[in-house]
Amino acid sequence: MKIKTVITSPYLHYMNLLQWIAYTGTFVFALTGAFKARTFKMDIFGGIVLAFVTAYGGGTLRDLLIGIRPVNWVNDNIALALVFSGTVFTFLLKENVNRFKRSIFYTDAIGIGLFTAAGIEVSLHNGLNEIYALVMGVITATFGGLIADIFCNAVPSLLKRGELYATACAIGGAVYLLLKKIPLEYNTNLFICVLVVVGIRIYSKRKRLTLPEI
Repeated sequence: MKIKTVITSPYLHYMNLLQWIAYTGTFVFALTGAFKARTFKMDIFGGIVLAFVTAYGGGTLRDLLIGIRPVNWVNDNIALALVFSGTVFTFLLKENVNRFKRSIFYTDAIGIGLFTAAGIEVSLHNGLNEIYALVMGVITATFGGLIADIFCNAVPSLLKRGELYATACAIGGAVYLLLKKIPLEYNTNLFICVLVVVGIRIYSKRKRLTLPEI
């Protein structure tokens, strides 16, 4: 008997909106990683590596910790195309780079909000309780950038004293989990999660809010 094996991304178990969210966030983070490579004067290969690590480092670490096999990007041609296209786009963008990088701050804020919710959903689907699902949501959203900074031999932005980053994801993820307990339409819950994360990121950036020193 011939057995047909279908390999899909974990994100494809959920609503179409979350699928688009995951891929949109992937492209945004690929751009962020490619811009980081340009900052450190890497070649296009280095740009591809940093773009991929930034986009998929957090999700890969989450899948390894949970025990998902294969990890989310394996056999996902769309993921690979998004990483390459983000790198090529950055390579071709020669003018108004600083202006575009400022816009990346806002799209990155949206991306971490989307990835936080996506990471929580994947974790809950694989049997984690809400506390650990929240932790995995934060890891999904933030650890790709942390790994990319390590590759650049730089102090990870996640660990620098400055704007609230992982904290914004944690608060937004907690709100997302709380709203799942009430009869609220799924897309509305997701939108509120992203709105909370983006709001905290922008407000902390403008007001220079920081956590207390240890």
